[in-house]
Amino acid sequence: MSAPITPGPLARREARLAWSLLSPTLLAVALVVVLPLLAVFWISFKPVGLSDLHVPAPRVYERLRGSLEQPGDTALIEYRLTNPSPNQGIGEVIMRDTLPAGMDFGELDPRCEAASGQLRCALGDWPAKHRERLKLPVLATQAWAEAPDLRAEPATISGQVRSPLLDSEWTLDNFRRIFDSAQFGDVLFATFFYTVVGTIGALLVGMFAALILDTSFRGQGALRGLLLFPYVAPVIAVAFTWVTLFDPFSGSLNALLLKMQLIDAPINFFGERGLALVMVTVFEIWRYFPLSFL
Repeated sequence: MSAPITPGPLARREARLAWSLLSPTLLAVALVVVLPLLAVFWISFKPVGLSDLHVPAPRVYERLRGSLEQPGDTALIEYRLTNPSPNQGIGEVIMRDTLPAGMDFGELDPRCEAASGQLRCALGDWPAKHRERLKLPVLATQAWAEAPDLRAEPATISGQVRSPLLDSEWTLDNFRRIFDSAQFGDVLFATFFYTVVGTIGALLVGMFAALILDTSFRGQGALRGLLLFPYVAPVIAVAFTWVTLFDPFSGSLNALLLKMQLIDAPINFFGERGLALVMVTVFEIWRYFPLSFL
């Protein structure tokens, strides 16, 4: 029994070169196709809705209640604090603010501390839909020609939010809701019909076109190029052309059928449920049969 043939140094170098040339394509396929599919598969097992995918952020709005004109005058700064998320909490909320020169804080909330006009409030964890008003007294330490502008250095607020996509909670409710839906059977049939009939139809039409053009005749090259048009044409352009061609009011096909007295009234090809599925599948066959033809 002869020993197995092992590739030589040249063959190994050629293999490494081939993989290096293919790696950008493989990476692009992974990023464009595989990763979105994995993301959809992951989300399908999470108890989240579209609104949960938006990470909430705490909000703060401040205003001065009262007037500060002379040294010693007092007023209140009111902070309106909200968590806009209807179902997600925010942890370790911290608010910071800087007072204009000539103002200082009075007695503070136990959650706040201030030094040299710099305020820091540790507001803890907020549940969903949290709202509160924090009122802090301030003191004028100089005379004011006009009301101080608090928004020159607006208050900032931050917190920690854990995405529900990364927690340990899983569910099958999404699949139960789909399978229990009254439209599940119709959607499954439409998907099956579009996929199977569209794919087989494109293969058969492409094979027939290839067999017809397999022999030499005058104009063969031009006809081959014409058959490739559906595949190379921009999909937006050809889709718009189909919609216009089959329009029930101004479409050429309806006008021709009415002129030939084959129909009594215009047909809404893309407006009737069953017929629309057939038309979309026929468009799929026409669009992709040149690939099988090649």
